[in-house]
Order: sequence, then C-alpha cells, then structure tokens
Amino acid sequence: MTAAPEASPLESRIGHYYQADRPYLVGREKIREYARAVQDYHPAHWDIADAEKLGYPDLVAPLTFTSTPGMVCNRKMFESVVVGYDTYMQTEEVFEQHRPIVAGDELLIDVELTAVRRVAGRDLITVTNTFTDTAGEVVHTLHTTVVGVTAEEIDASVKTAVQRAMMHDVNILDIDESQANYVKTVRPEGELRIATGGDTRTPGTPAFEDVQVGDALAVHHTRLSRGDLVNYAGVAGDANPIHWDEDIAKLAGLPDVIAHGMLTMGLGAGFASTWSGDPGAVTRYAVRLSAPAIVTATEGADIEFSGKVKSLDPATRSGVVIVGAKSAGKKIFGLATLNVRFS
Repeated sequence: MTAAPEASPLESRIGHYYQADRPYLVGREKIREYARAVQDYHPAHWDIADAEKLGYPDLVAPLTFTSTPGMVCNRKMFESVVVGYDTYMQTEEVFEQHRPIVAGDELLIDVELTAVRRVAGRDLITVTNTFTDTAGEVVHTLHTTVVGVTAEEIDASVKTAVQRAMMHDVNILDIDESQANYVKTVRPEGELRIATGGDTRTPGTPAFEDVQVGDALAVHHTRLSRGDLVNYAGVAGDANPIHWDEDIAKLAGLPDVIAHGMLTMGLGAGFASTWSGDPGAVTRYAVRLSAPAIVTATEGADIEFSGKVKSLDPATRSGVVIVGAKSAGKKIFGLATLNVRFS
C-alpha cells in the first residue's frame, strides 16, 4: 500500500487573504525606472507618442512590472502567515496580463496564499496577487511560487552576516514566528471581474498569417554587471544580499553573486516584446527557473536569449512562444512560455 503524501502544517492556512493598505498609483517615471532596470527599451515604455501609436492612453508598463508592488505587499504574508522557514527560494512565476497596465492606473492589490505542496520534504508555496483598477476590473494576476528553506539548511554564520548587511527596515532571516494571535482571514464573497482589454484591443504585432510554427526569434545577448544588480535591487525592493554581496553569497553556498530571478524574467519579457513589437500583446508569461545567472565582479554575466514559436491558434489569432535563456553554458530558464496575440 502506497503511503499518503506527507502534508505540510501550512496547508490549513491556504486561502489566507488580505488587501494592501493603500492603492498603488502607476507613474510614468516608475515605468521608465523599471524598464531601465530590466534593460527594456521598447519605446512604448518611454515615449507617450510611441505608446499612443500602439493604442495606449499613456506609457505602458513592462510585463513584469507588477512584481515590484507585489513584493512590497507580500512582505506581510511571509512575515506573519507563511512562517516556519528562515528564507525562500523563488522557483516559478506566472504573469497573467488581462489588459496592459498604463501610467495613471490606480491599483488595489490583493494577496492570497493559494497553494502549498510538499515535495521531497520541502514546501512549495504559491502566493497570488490580483491587481484591480478603479473600475473594479482585475487587470493583472501574478502567481509567485517559492520553496521554504528552514534553519537546518542555513549556516548560522549566514544569518549573522545577512542581519548585519540588510537595510534598516528589512530582515529576511529573523521573522517573528509567534502564532498566539494568528487569525485566518479569507477573501470576501463575490465574483472577480476580469478585464477584457487584453483580448479586444488590436495588438501592434505581426499579422497572424505571417507567423509560422517553428519561426525563430533572433538570438540576443544581454550583459549584466554588479551595478545592474544593485540598481535592480533598489528599483524592485529585493534586498537579499546574495544579489550584491559576494561574501554572503559564498557563505550561502553559491559560487558568487547571482542575478535576481525576476530580473532575468524581465530581460526575457523585453527580448520577446522586441520581436513581437507590442509588450501589451502578451496575455500570459510563465517562467520556471532552473539555475541562477552568476555575476562576477570582473566579468559580470552574459545571458543569451533565444526563442521560437511553439504553436498557433487560428481561433484566437494567438500563439505560444518558448523563450530560452542561458548563462555560462547553463540553462537559467527550465521552461518559459509566452502567450502572444497577433494582429
């Protein structure tokens, strides 16, 4: 008789929900700042006239832009609900773009613990953010999956070093695990209204008839330096020192400083939108990470992006594009796919 899979003690908290304390106002300079951090120079992120040519009322945000406000809102989840771990490793991200986010959008952000799975003695934890505009429509959904890492897996010297290196109001390895006052809150009843703007607008992409299964995206090389990592850490609010402190990275068992997983995803999204011509034409972007990009102090890192059209759907005039990413001969994306609408 096969033994039942081991359950995680966190499973009883699935469905825990809260809303961010205040709306997030999407500003033009925040869009430009983020686009620079992920080296995405598509003109629709930078110039209002170019954005208007594609039918946007203002600058359009890069596809992975939501990760920045999402990270801020998720801190409460990982400080008081998802407890029992000392740190987390990002494994997968899914961006669902129901309609492109543009400058001037005011967004309410929900946070919900949506899944917990125990695999090989480790917990895979998924937290979902929904971004709702002032019209009450969900414009973006972001699913973040991490692996919980316990104290037994972390050298005590790492914790000490991290605590001394972190900025004044962040401490990712000293979370209060007191559960005496824990109360589960769940999403209020009511159906979410999903925005349809991403499916109805005419995208500025190639005509569906001009795209073929197997079409290759031109290979592109992106260079990352330590300066790029520090800049991204500040823009995105990811304060983990393994992305900028060589000594702490090596204490944590890494060969050197590594690039943020979300940074490499942003680079991949920009690579794809350069090919498609319209960053708002993507309806879904899913990335499973397989290895980090090592960024040395002397050479930085070179990331090679490639891609091809995997499948096409005449009914929706859309297709699935696979994006590959390699650094130092290793795949950093285990699997990355984009669903793209064609004109």
